[in-house]
Amino acid sequence: MRRQVLMLTLLSAAAGANLSAADLTPHVTAIKAVGAEGAGNEAAGAAVRELSKEPASSLPALLAAFDGASPHAANYLRGAVEAIADRAAAQKQALPLKDIEAFVLDRARDPRARRLGYELLLNVDADVEGRIIPGMLLDPSPDFRRDAVERFVKAAKETPEANKSEAVALWKQALSGATDADQVKSIATELKKLGEKVDLVGHFGFLTQWKIVGPFDNRGLIGFAKSYPPEEKLDFAAKYEGQTGEVAWSDVKTEDEFGLLDIAKAVSPYKGAVMYLAADFVSDKDRAVEFRLGTPNAWKVWLNGEPLFGRDEYHRGMAIDQYRVKVALRQGPNQILIKLCQNEQTEDWAQRYQLQFRVCESSGIAVAPVVAARDINRTTVTVQAGGAE
Repeated sequence: MRRQVLMLTLLSAAAGANLSAADLTPHVTAIKAVGAEGAGNEAAGAAVRELSKEPASSLPALLAAFDGASPHAANYLRGAVEAIADRAAAQKQALPLKDIEAFVLDRARDPRARRLGYELLLNVDADVEGRIIPGMLLDPSPDFRRDAVERFVKAAKETPEANKSEAVALWKQALSGATDADQVKSIATELKKLGEKVDLVGHFGFLTQWKIVGPFDNRGLIGFAKSYPPEEKLDFAAKYEGQTGEVAWSDVKTEDEFGLLDIAKAVSPYKGAVMYLAADFVSDKDRAVEFRLGTPNAWKVWLNGEPLFGRDEYHRGMAIDQYRVKVALRQGPNQILIKLCQNEQTEDWAQRYQLQFRVCESSGIAVAPVVAARDINRTTVTVQAGGAE
C-alpha cells in the first residue's frame, strides 16, 4: 500500500494533479478489490463515480493504477479514465499530453493502460501515430507491435518495383516485429515473391526435433489421468510395455515451416493412444518465457520434471498459440516433456494427432536456444508425480 501511494503521488505531481494520491487511493483500492461473480461491484461502481469527477490532471495516476489490476478492475478503471477524458473534451480542457505520452512509451507499464493512454492521445493529436508507432516494432504490447508492423507493410507495398532492395528491407523490418500468424504469413509470402528465403521456424521459435515413445493405452480415455513410466523418470535407453507391445524412444522431426509435427504421419495413426515427446532446450540465462502450443488433442506438459499444465479436451480445433503457459527456464539445458492423448472417435474430423510447440517471450517474440535442439540420450530426469489439472 505504501508503494502504491508513493507511485500515485509521484505521477500526480508530475501531471500537476490538484488532488494528492491519498485522495485517489481509497477509490483505486476499492476498484482493485472487485472480484468475480459480482463481488465488490457496488463499491467499485461508487469508486468510479467519484473518480470520474477528478480533473484531467489525474489521468496519468489512474493509468498507473492499471498495474496489477484484474480484468474486472481494469474495466472499471477504464470507465473512470474515459469519463474524465470525455468531460475534459466537452469543457475544452487540456489533457496532460506530455505525461500521458511518457506513460505510453514506458514499456514496463500495463499494456492495457498504455493502449488506453494512446487512444486518449489519438483523439486530440493527429501526429501521435506517426511519432510513436514506428518505434514500437519490438514493443512488448502485441497491439502496438501489430500497428507498427502494418506501417512497415504499407511502406513496403508503396515502394516502387524498381527499388527491390528497399522493399525487401521494409518487408524484413515488418517481419522482425510480427508475431500474429496472419501478418507473418502475408509478409513471408511477399518476401518469397521477391526471392527471399524466410525461416518461419526460427522466427516463431518452433521446436521441430523431439524424442517420442508410445503408444500407451488411452482406450476409454484412461490415459490422461494415468501415469505411465515416462512421467516418473525420463530414461531414453529404457523400453516399456506399451499398448501394442514393447515400445522404446526414437527420434522424430518435422520439416513443416510452421513447426507442425503430425504424429499420425510421422509415427502411426494410433487411436485411443498416449504418446510422450521430449525435447532439450538450452537457455543462455535464467529467464521467464512462455510455452505456446497448438494441438487438437488432450495434453500435459512438464519442465525439468515439474508438471506445468494440461487440457483434457479433444478435437476443439487447432491454432498457433492456442495454449500459453508461463514458465521459468534455468540457464543451461532444460528438458521439456509432453503427453499427447488421442481418443477413439472415428469421424474424419477426429483423426488429427498433431502438435505445434514454441518458446517465446510474453510479447510473442521467439526465444532461441543457445544451440539447436539435440540428442538428449545423455540425460535421465526424475519427473514429479502428478500433473496438470
